[in-house]
Amino acid sequence: MPFFNSSKSSKNNSSGSQKWYKGGYFSIFFKSIRILVVVFFVASIFGVILFRFVNPPFTWLMVQRGFERKAAGKEWKIDKQWRDFSEISDAMKRAAVAAEDQTFLENNGFDFNAIEKAIEKNSKSKKLIGGSTITQQTAKNVFLWPGRSLIRKAFEAYFTVLIEIFWSKQRIMEVYLNEIEMGDGIYGVEAAAQAYFHKPASKLNTQEAAAIAVIFPSPLKWSAVHPTRYLRHRQYLIKKNMRRLGPLEF
Repeated sequence: MPFFNSSKSSKNNSSGSQKWYKGGYFSIFFKSIRILVVVFFVASIFGVILFRFVNPPFTWLMVQRGFERKAAGKEWKIDKQWRDFSEISDAMKRAAVAAEDQTFLENNGFDFNAIEKAIEKNSKSKKLIGGSTITQQTAKNVFLWPGRSLIRKAFEAYFTVLIEIFWSKQRIMEVYLNEIEMGDGIYGVEAAAQAYFHKPASKLNTQEAAAIAVIFPSPLKWSAVHPTRYLRHRQYLIKKNMRRLGPLEF
């Protein structure tokens, strides 16, 4: 009988140890998750505030495109020359708004009408179109990786909210026009202005600004200096919208 009691006690202790081990394991796991979540929020907020004052040195898309060029046997190329907001022509700023986000100065980072229209069109066509605002595109370009997924869109929405909180519209436009891809190895409006029209971004006129803005959706496929009939029509619409918008008050 004493032997039996000892065995039973040993089994109880073993069972208790296993429960403690499992409980301790899950406790450590969830604590680690909580720590990672806190670190992410702190780091992301710090990063957004930092880039409010410091110009982003590169984007993940630039790095990806660089490796793609190397894989294709080409040389590494990131042609990018930062220009402050005041050094970019008003025509280029108006062309960007006219082409990509006509409610830019009024919206809070999201244009729900554009998103709804994009969803409706995408449900009826295999050719996907986007409804992203300039702020959303800036969030994607500066803080995230290229691609389409629900996870990336969720992060994009999160960073869009942060950018709208901590940045001015002027800063958003400045970063957007300096980081966006505008050709093979060409990033930012200054590099595009020099490559396509051999002049600084400050000197771009309405025609040239519209020609650059029209290739934003597909800069590796379309040309600012050799537009197709479709692009010429799009360019006409952008210029029409530019006249309708008039001067922009940042």
